Amino acid sequence: MNKVQINRLDSSHANFNADLAALLKRDQPASNSIERIVTDIITNVRQHGDDAVIRYTLEFDHHQLDEQSIEVPPERLEQALHEISGEQRRSLEFAADRISGYHSRQLQQSWHYDEEDGTQLGQKITPIARVGLYAPGGKAAYPSSVLMNAIPAKVAGVVELVVVSPAAHGQLNNLVLAAAKLAGVDRFLQIGGAQAIAALAYGTESISPVDKITGPGNQYVSAAKKLVFGQVGIDMLAGPSEVLVIADDSVDPDWVAMDLFAQAEHDENAQSILLTRDPVVAENVAQSIARLLPEMERADIIADSLRDNGALIVADSDSALVEIADKIAAEHVELMVQDCDQLAQDISNAGAIFIGPYSSESLGDYAAGPNHVLPTSGTARFSSPLGVYDFRKRSSIIRISEEGAQTIGEHASILARGESLTAHARSAELRLKK
Repeated sequence: MNKVQINRLDSSHANFNADLAALLKRDQPASNSIERIVTDIITNVRQHGDDAVIRYTLEFDHHQLDEQSIEVPPERLEQALHEISGEQRRSLEFAADRISGYHSRQLQQSWHYDEEDGTQLGQKITPIARVGLYAPGGKAAYPSSVLMNAIPAKVAGVVELVVVSPAAHGQLNNLVLAAAKLAGVDRFLQIGGAQAIAALAYGTESISPVDKITGPGNQYVSAAKKLVFGQVGIDMLAGPSEVLVIADDSVDPDWVAMDLFAQAEHDENAQSILLTRDPVVAENVAQSIARLLPEMERADIIADSLRDNGALIVADSDSALVEIADKIAAEHVELMVQDCDQLAQDISNAGAIFIGPYSSESLGDYAAGPNHVLPTSGTARFSSPLGVYDFRKRSSIIRISEEGAQTIGEHASILARGESLTAHARSAELRLKK
């Protein structure tokens, strides 16, 4: 049995906090060279519109386009739905139904209340008008991400949803096209990279600007999203994928090992961590990892990920276990312990919590229903999964009666003068009865 390299940590050791901090150092800002390249691309798209997008598509994707061929005809999406296999279509439809059913429960309604003096206060909720969704193409094609981004947008009532996806060497991915059709996408543009993000943010002759951009992408896409933020909204700046598995001796260690593999196979930067109270569990999982790894098609990627970013952590108390879990604030947290429900209550920081041994994170990636676009790099401390609420905006409603203006105005005047904003004060005072 080959020895697999993976970090071992124990919370009872004096240097544990420093070791954990080093393990969790996930900040991977785009290099200066990438940001310079992306800045130039954005500038050129803003200045030259479609011509720049077409030129960059030829340079990076080896795909010749013109203004008429940037958009994929709707009938091509319909065709893709019929060209994929029957089992693929059934699975896409199954996943789409579950994602739609889950996210429809997130819808919130506008509301208001009336005060005794006739003042009315409330909140108006409206959908974002236009949203752009980035969908990786070619070898890195993720139809599941199309469903996870597009369906909540449609449930939210987004007026127009535009997908951009690169077609390397002119090859479109049928599964991505079929997912877009099922999700009700309005336009599908066969462009990608930073140039697609710039086109969505600022518009070109053939592409109207959007109000928000969501969806995963490579370092260039992420850098572009960061640079256009403010011109448009974005979903998040996602880092490498993560899983934290909390387990005890009630679960088969092979299950734990495979769930760690499922995250590690994304790429070498993915992070897979086991957290347990029992050193024997950690050792049993290590043995399962060593035995099962040679069977995996992406064994080299998994091994590199586990060596550089993975860990088997032993907590010396129940309170330490919860504290460590909240400090990690992982994208995915799997609970495979006897008292799952209590632990789920105790943990505060997690993108998604998978409760019980049958709740594999891989099911959440595709067809459970909740969104798989989740906060990474510890941002679960303050961020939430993508959802309907990300595609809607809130406006405050303020209708103050004449009587209400007397009471509120008096206090507003006092506070405004305390800030030396006398025009504010006088604006309120003009409405006071003499």
